[in-house]
Amino acid sequence: AVGGEKPCWVALFVGPEGGFAPKEVEDFRALGFLPVSLGPRILRTETAAIAGTAIIQHLVGDID
Repeated sequence: AVGGEKPCWVALFVGPEGGFAPKEVEDFRALGFLPVSLGPRILRTETAAIAGTAIIQHLVGDID
């Protein structure tokens, strides 16, 4: 795994094509989640979920 130990769990939240509202991001941060972005490109929601899952799997390997 990149950056150390494999995490016990990973949560992937995929927002609407317009992005999360600032309040939603604030709420996620307050719960301890680390927001990340795929950059300035806008992906369809179903495509973003697949891309995000592939990136997570690449970075941390399979999660049992």
